[in-house]
Amino acid sequence: MTNAIPLIDISRFLQGGEAERRALVREVGAACEELGFLLVCGHAVPYSLVEDMRRVSTAFFDLPLEEKLLYRMPPDRYRGYIAYGNEALAYSLDEKTPPDLKESFSIGPVDVPDDAYHRAATPANFFAPNMWPDRLIAFRTAWTDYYLGMEELAATLMRIFALALGMDEHFFDDKIDRHITNFSVLHYPPQREAPLPGQLRAGAHTDYGSLTIVKPDGAAGGLQVLGKDGTWLDVPHVADAFVVNLGDLMAEWTNDRWVSTLHRVANPPATAGAAARRLSMAFFHQPNYDAVIQCLPTCTTAERPARYGSTTSGEHVWMKINKHRAPEGAAKG
Repeated sequence: MTNAIPLIDISRFLQGGEAERRALVREVGAACEELGFLLVCGHAVPYSLVEDMRRVSTAFFDLPLEEKLLYRMPPDRYRGYIAYGNEALAYSLDEKTPPDLKESFSIGPVDVPDDAYHRAATPANFFAPNMWPDRLIAFRTAWTDYYLGMEELAATLMRIFALALGMDEHFFDDKIDRHITNFSVLHYPPQREAPLPGQLRAGAHTDYGSLTIVKPDGAAGGLQVLGKDGTWLDVPHVADAFVVNLGDLMAEWTNDRWVSTLHRVANPPATAGAAARRLSMAFFHQPNYDAVIQCLPTCTTAERPARYGSTTSGEHVWMKINKHRAPEGAAKG
């Protein structure tokens, strides 16, 4: 355990024997029931890939604002640059707060086939082309490689999840084989002015999809998760681990047997200065746009009937995105 958030080595699933795999699955299931957050190591993602991503992403955020705005996100998709102060994640839960103190750049699926299924993605352009900054030669390669690495890790985690829920290991395979995952790098600059009342680097929210894989750095003013006792727990920075948390669709799939937990990004101490600059890489894993999300058979009983109706992955995530975009009072860059 690390500050109440378990650190779990998934190499036992990838390389271990049957007993080790079963033990690992039980640990993951317990973490998903208790807090919906865990730290994952033993994942085989090269650290050099993380370093490459940090380098090229920092270079992008160091560009002049007018150049970053050339890649400004269009309203009909989630691709490109979002300027500082143009989102408030708490709005996704209908909580009105000042805008979040961050900027970001996002991409979606890479190497997408040009066929009827992908062209028909609704209600949004889930397979729209990605934007790539022209001046940063290594940017596209690093982001594409990282996206594909996270895609593989997410698929492994979904196999573990299926077993932990008493389903066949490959139950989720055909629900995520054409996923619509958004990958964002979030930049939290040093705070040179005091935040407004109720203003955070990222307001309290739950994530929208199946799971999120986050690689934060260790800068002051970091990720916090709401514990069952109502206190905010700091998510520790572990150099070789990823933070994994569940999203709303996994909670609905499991009839709230597993939890999608409130979390936020806190402000740094006023004295932190330049050391508070923070970069966080978040892979928001989202099932296929037409994947039907309804209660799994292993998660309902006569005493615990299904709590949710049926929805699709695409409908749900697009509704949430449109809630948190450009809230009232947000700066427009």
